[in-house]
Amino acid sequence: MKLDSNNHSVFLMYYHLVLVVKYRRKVIDDTISDYARDKFVSLSEKYNISLVEWNHDNDYVHILFKAQPNSELSKFINAYKSASSRLIKKDFPHVRKRLWKEMFWSRSFCLLTTGGSP
Repeated sequence: MKLDSNNHSVFLMYYHLVLVVKYRRKVIDDTISDYARDKFVSLSEKYNISLVEWNHDNDYVHILFKAQPNSELSKFINAYKSASSRLIKKDFPHVRKRLWKEMFWSRSFCLLTTGGSP
């Protein structure tokens, strides 16, 4: 197991993130999933976060990512949900018709740590 490090610490921080479409609307296909993944990757660089694995079904995405101790996870997740929601609705207008009150993601999210001590 390879540990990450910076100037004053050694760490290995993996997280599972599950985001669900509001009211479990079945609107995520492969194209939208790929688009959402690209937005995740582009935004994550600003927060010292890197994507490890991405999976989806038609009403949720499951993301495995690595972070650093200085990563602001809740700010990142909220920024991602806001940006991806806005851009998906803009670039995929057919999705907007299937949503309720213009909301793409559910307000909540599930964030879990993975693993244990090395």
